[in-house]
Amino acid sequence: MQDTKPSGVYGTPPGELADVPAGAIQFSPLIPGSGSLERQEDGSLARMVVLAPPGTVERRYTVALALRALAPGGSLTVLAPKDKGGSRIRKELNGFGCDVAETSRRHHRICTGARPARPVGLEDALAEGSPRVDDALGLWTWPGVFSWNRLDPGSALLEQTLPSLSGRGADFGCGIGILARTVLASPAVERLTLIDIDRRAVDMARRNVEEPRTEVRWADIRSGLDLKGLDFVVMNPPFHDGGAEDQSLGQAFIRRAAEALRPGGVLWLVANRHLPYEAVLKSLFKRVTPKVEANGYKIYEAAR
Repeated sequence: MQDTKPSGVYGTPPGELADVPAGAIQFSPLIPGSGSLERQEDGSLARMVVLAPPGTVERRYTVALALRALAPGGSLTVLAPKDKGGSRIRKELNGFGCDVAETSRRHHRICTGARPARPVGLEDALAEGSPRVDDALGLWTWPGVFSWNRLDPGSALLEQTLPSLSGRGADFGCGIGILARTVLASPAVERLTLIDIDRRAVDMARRNVEEPRTEVRWADIRSGLDLKGLDFVVMNPPFHDGGAEDQSLGQAFIRRAAEALRPGGVLWLVANRHLPYEAVLKSLFKRVTPKVEANGYKIYEAAR
């Protein structure tokens, strides 16, 4: 292995728990603009630091990608909170043939080691975590994406409630494109912009919504958008960030929707019943109408 090979990082490991080399290539699909570990050349990295995802299939897939991208003998650090997969990392790395040292700090497990000359089991982990058509959904999906193997009940309720829309609109937090397909069933929809922070969701949405009336963007809605004058926005906004509830996420989505809509434009929003979105809605929209409340969810129609 040559020292001139670049290093990589997946996610944002706490600086006090893992030393990320300067200039490391970011590979998280949840950070727009990042590189793709799937496309990284085999054996091309000297070092990789991974803040491991909590889901077993997604975590094993990510670590397998990291090992494939590392040169033999390359340094690997994998860490996660103990209650979000951290306690399983050492066993999983051993299963790939890695000799691992493990430490515990600040409720995290931190495993370090080197890529073995011949890792074992990578192909199985990669196959298990790769995109696939879900027979029940009838759509392309990818383990790790929100509601990747089931129809989210909030989205299902919004699907059932939406009227026939028209004009130019956007789907904020589009996921794999389930809501977008419902919106586009109306021939009066002229243009629909699908936006998600997860590159994998964006890739699946492009496969699931093959429509000339659409544009699909990989972007963080919180950072602002250049959309203006829209007739409608639909959304099932997230309310977790890194596993912890963060009500400001949905509130930021609502603010961005208000900025993107024309006067008289309409927002259709589904949210868990307990989330306090009414105040921000009423501060930004002329009319806020509760439409449906069922199964722990509520739906609002809000007009600019």
